[in-house]
Order: sequence, then C-alpha cells, then structure tokens
Amino acid sequence: MSLQLGETAPDFTLDSTEGPIQLHEYIGNHWLVFFSHPKDFTLVCTTELGAFARRKAEFDKRNTKLLGLSVDPVNDHKAWIKDVEDVSGAAVNYPILADPDLEVAKLYGMFHPKADPKLTVRSVFIIDPQKKVRLTLTYPPSAGRNIDEVLRVLDSLQLTDGRKLTTPVDWRPGDEVIIAPSVSDADAKQLFPEGWRTVKPYLRLLRYSSTAQH
Repeated sequence: MSLQLGETAPDFTLDSTEGPIQLHEYIGNHWLVFFSHPKDFTLVCTTELGAFARRKAEFDKRNTKLLGLSVDPVNDHKAWIKDVEDVSGAAVNYPILADPDLEVAKLYGMFHPKADPKLTVRSVFIIDPQKKVRLTLTYPPSAGRNIDEVLRVLDSLQLTDGRKLTTPVDWRPGDEVIIAPSVSDADAKQLFPEGWRTVKPYLRLLRYSSTAQH
C-alpha cells in the first residue's frame, strides 16, 4: 500500500530498543517523525541515527517525538547503536522498532522492488497528534536524509495547521507566509488585521508567527 496525506497512520505494535511500542499510544498528543532504515549496520543509516540523536532537543521543542525502524531484530539494533554512538558521539535517545517480519515495512509501503528488491527504501513520515499522515518522503537506500528539511517542513505544518495560511518556496521561520486563496480580502482583514502586501490578486504575503506552533 502507499499511504496518502490525510489518512490515519495505520496502528501497530512492535518490539523496540525501548520495549514494545503501540504506535498511536506512543504518539499520544505529540507530533511524530517516523523514519525507516533498510538494514542495520549500513553506512548511511549509521550517520542518520546519530544525527537525529544529536538534534533530538530541536524536535522536543516542537512537541515532536522521534521513532526509527529497521527490519532487523532488537538485539541487532542494540549492537548497532554502539556503532552509531562511536561514529556520531551521540547516544541514541529514541526507540528503534524491530520489524524482522516486514509487517510495518509492507503496511507503510517501504518496499519499492524496482528500486531494490532486497532493501526497504528510506522513508520519512510526519504524523500529527490526530494520527493523520501530514508528510511522506521517500529516499533511495543510497541517499541520506536532510534533517534541516524535516525540521523546516515540520515548522511549516505546525505554523499553518488550522490556519488559512501556506508557506512559499524555501520558507524558514520568520519569513513571509501566504494567505490561502480561499480567504476573501474581507475575511483576511478579520483574520490578519495587521495587514499584508499583495503581489498578485492570488498571492498575498504577510509576516506571521505564533508561539502556538510549538
């Protein structure tokens, strides 16, 4: 299957490096960044696990949990974590799910046999507190993820969530945002009394920030 944006993330229970985890219970009232790895003791994944660990505090500030997955057993994960810590200098401070029967890998569409019939792809899912899938990214096994981009999209999702706003190309927190085209100018005056600048009739920009996003 291929998960689509807005769908409820399928629930499951798997063992992990921190004991059994039921996905929806683990998410609770948080956002979640859920990322998969093709296999333990692989070069790119080793760098990624350490990078997520070093930057976990940035996700914590965004009310966001981290959750990894690999298709090897927990004992292999625990041995692998030692390598990750040696390479990165950071302790792995979030759970890594064990999926040796490929239950979740198949449930979440992590196999792309035309890319590589033996390995799962490197997937990222952002899931919101309502357990809805809000972002999917798929990387080939050969390409490492960009954590800055994961954080950037997370910031965009949290800033615009429930608001009549979108973010433009290369947006960063503090940059101008776009008023949704479904909002009339009359309604926009009520929603955004501080005003905006009109570039095109359908492109209205303003600076907007909210501590509620985190």
